[in-house]
Amino acid sequence: MILTVTLNTALDISYRVRSLRPHTSHRVTEVTERPGGKGLNVARVLAALGHEVTVTGFTGGATGRMVQDRLTAVPGLVDALVPVTGPTRRTIAVVDDQSGDTTQLNEPGPTVTPAEWSAFQEAYADLVPSVSAVALCGSLPPGVPVGAYAGLIRTAKAAGVPVLLDTSGEALRRGVAARPDILKPNADELSELTGSHEPLRAAQDARRRGALSVVASLGARGLLALTPEGRWYAVPPALEHGNPTGAGDAAVAGLLTGLLDQLPWPDRLTRAVALAAATVRSPTAGDFDGAAYEKLLAGVSVTAA
Repeated sequence: MILTVTLNTALDISYRVRSLRPHTSHRVTEVTERPGGKGLNVARVLAALGHEVTVTGFTGGATGRMVQDRLTAVPGLVDALVPVTGPTRRTIAVVDDQSGDTTQLNEPGPTVTPAEWSAFQEAYADLVPSVSAVALCGSLPPGVPVGAYAGLIRTAKAAGVPVLLDTSGEALRRGVAARPDILKPNADELSELTGSHEPLRAAQDARRRGALSVVASLGARGLLALTPEGRWYAVPPALEHGNPTGAGDAAVAGLLTGLLDQLPWPDRLTRAVALAAATVRSPTAGDFDGAAYEKLLAGVSVTAA
């Protein structure tokens, strides 16, 4: 069982328009709604791959109930979300069919009270001993301490459970100091953490700050990994065109399954890159194309960094 933590869950709403233009009205051609937030996206990919996964984090209000109702339709997924008074946020994605670009609007999320944060920590501590890995994903809602992920990492490591951290900003800086087993930033987040715009140098700095392994998303250029076993670049076979929303979360799912299967790092990276590329190819943001994934596995190139 894998546990994914999404402290700032969301209802992801996607609008498709023929062409997005400022200062005009638009006719929406398609609307989709689904549970969102990075950890829930990771969990959905894990479940699609046949893994049992528990999701936790916060949920509140009518939007939170909609998120939980939709989670019941995901086979293999257990809902352990913790209720709060404030409403779960919504994220709005506007997809421009003409250009293929996506414009994202993200609400901040509910304000979490000290009592609600304490209740979550107790629930998390109860869940951790029964799982094989933990993924801590996404932003922190208002009211949650900026060092929240650092504390959650320490709880998991005290129970002997490996932890993957995927966040940004100050939460990332505090979290890396708690020594997560895998740090999964994108290039911009890694640069913000270390001050270096050169990914290899920045990843080395992130390891010095506490991460056991660093796997950085480089967009269309794939992944860069620095681990105790070596360092590699993993690149998809061709530039993928489509919607990149959720591709990084699919890569996290690939890294987690590789960890549980005890694969060598190059094989973990191959799985992660293939899943990310298959997600870009999918017509629905955050899903992955299973047939494309199987084909892509054979085409991913992994070389020493």
